[in-house]
Amino acid sequence: NECAIVVAVSDRPVSAGLDVRMSTSSPAWASEGASMKTLECQFESDGTTCAGTLVHPDAGPDPPVIIIAHGFGAIREARLPAFAERFTAAGYAAFLFDYRTFGGSEGEPRHWVHPGRQLEDWNAAIRYVRSRPDIYPEGLILWGTSFSGGHVLHLAASEDAFAAVIAQIPHVSGPATVRPVPLSTVIKTSLAGIGDTLASLFGQTIYRPISGEPGSCAAVTGDNAVESYRRLIPDGAAWTNRVLSRSFLQVPLYSPRRGACRISAPVLMVTARHDSVVPASAAVRTARRIPDCELNILDADHFEPYFGEMFERNIALQIEFLRRRVPVGAGANEPGN
Repeated sequence: NECAIVVAVSDRPVSAGLDVRMSTSSPAWASEGASMKTLECQFESDGTTCAGTLVHPDAGPDPPVIIIAHGFGAIREARLPAFAERFTAAGYAAFLFDYRTFGGSEGEPRHWVHPGRQLEDWNAAIRYVRSRPDIYPEGLILWGTSFSGGHVLHLAASEDAFAAVIAQIPHVSGPATVRPVPLSTVIKTSLAGIGDTLASLFGQTIYRPISGEPGSCAAVTGDNAVESYRRLIPDGAAWTNRVLSRSFLQVPLYSPRRGACRISAPVLMVTARHDSVVPASAAVRTARRIPDCELNILDADHFEPYFGEMFERNIALQIEFLRRRVPVGAGANEPGN
């Protein structure tokens, strides 16, 4: 297998669904002069209503669409609109959605991270997008970051109908993600997870923080996680810094890299050299197993690719990849067809 490796260095060491609201003006998070339309959507995942946002170029043929969801415990408002805006400006549609129990999606108990359930939500979102008449169905692109970076690799290994995959700072191996975590933190989170699992038998829940200081009982404690999550989540968003503790027990067991060799779609993997949340070394090993993979290593930590100059480098890599591998207008995708 061939994997192109590029190092980008910074300057610093239901099924069919229900459309509920449409705006033909640029969304509040769009840059001045951006030309796009947004549609707030709902779709069903295992009987629960999920919320999504379709961002569509204002003119031109029915475009390829990039389906986007966030990582561990985050929501679609958490910097994903910045990526969607750039993709739309380049001629692609973008569909952002919240998992069940997060953000605008329904479901109880709230803030439950479970790989199997989230993969069900991904499949429901894919079915919904494929049912829409205003996108190019042969140009379906999966985009995931951190925990969902593993989800898109898992999905691409299970189905060969995707035009491309972008996996940003992806979680690829449960053991590799847990290995750098201090033993004291592993013990704390494991005990909390066992306690919450037992409590669920009596209809009770036990929550712990999503982001916390090093050594605390939280899901993410590296790379200045508390401040980074604060930067990701906009003011007023429907989000609290807590996750069902049973979620901690799922992370070590989830290793999407196992199916990497079965991925037939072209993959862009963007990882971060100084990432202490999901180690870059595991991503590099996974990229080498994917038959058609381009790997870019940013000189960054886990959260820097979302912000500032590193975001600009990151999004430029992604758009350049898309233009080469899934060019807009390459298929029979005239409006309404």
